[in-house]
Amino acid sequence: MAKLVTIFGGSGFLGRQVARQMAARGWRVRIAVRRPNEALFTRTYGAVGQVVPVLCNIRDEASVRAAMTEADAVVNCVNILSRQGKSTFKTVFEDGSQHIARLSKEMGVPQIVHVSGLGVDANSVSEYIASKARGEASVLEHRPDAVVLRPSVIFGSGDAFYNRLASLARFGPMMPVVGANTRLQPVHVDDVATAAVMAAEGKAEPGIYELGGPDILTLREIARQILEVIYRRRLVVNVPFWLARIGSAVLNVAQMVTGGLFTNNIMNRDQLALLQRDNVVSDSARGFAELGIDPISPAAVIEEYLWRFRPSGEYDDIKRSAKNLRTL
Repeated sequence: MAKLVTIFGGSGFLGRQVARQMAARGWRVRIAVRRPNEALFTRTYGAVGQVVPVLCNIRDEASVRAAMTEADAVVNCVNILSRQGKSTFKTVFEDGSQHIARLSKEMGVPQIVHVSGLGVDANSVSEYIASKARGEASVLEHRPDAVVLRPSVIFGSGDAFYNRLASLARFGPMMPVVGANTRLQPVHVDDVATAAVMAAEGKAEPGIYELGGPDILTLREIARQILEVIYRRRLVVNVPFWLARIGSAVLNVAQMVTGGLFTNNIMNRDQLALLQRDNVVSDSARGFAELGIDPISPAAVIEEYLWRFRPSGEYDDIKRSAKNLRTL
């Protein structure tokens, strides 16, 4: 019988790509999510019955244990950017990761892959960064044989990074960017997924891998790259962090006043903390080179999904081509 992998958060941006690749390699795939009815689209990633969404809440040990039953590998891709009801940074990144690691050891799951993030720091003022660091440490405590992946900001069709910046460029003559001089090393979602699949199949040595793309870019350079692709002329303006903090505070108050009906996913304290530090791979870290993966540059793929932010969308190239027609 084909081997079985349980992917926690398997319907998310990264998790669905891991699921797709594992299914293509012949694995049976179990998608462990809180709302399996919203993950039914993952069934199409394999043959009938090969990919199955199941109910699982990583805050609950019994739920995690059931999702890992008979699994040959486990991949934890669960991620949140802000509090979602009872799901907080502590319950998801720390308690949830600890449940997965400890129970996988008790149940004898051979391979475990944990997706963390580049620049995690247990002493950070950002609860997001600190909780991710504590969760990662807990995983390695229970499973020193785990493979921990630390990707930089992930891009690809449906991402929450390039798409969000491109959306901002549609309004007004200026494009405001917080932390315009901060350096990032954007990494393609398929490359991170490939690294996770290799680790799940036991083709990567245990330990920490920092994953960054081939280009190190400032946020200003990324904004200009986006503007070039979507055919818009905008003045890229750096928003000072002190001003961004005021705006973030206003949005947080709005979230409190509305009782959570409005969620501040635009710019919160933790996102500001992330933007105040460069997010690039360390010189001494293991990464794609050790895995034999040649990462993709953003310039090679972002046009494939950012075209919808052009003034005329998919028709812009047709209009440009029509201008070159010779009239009789």
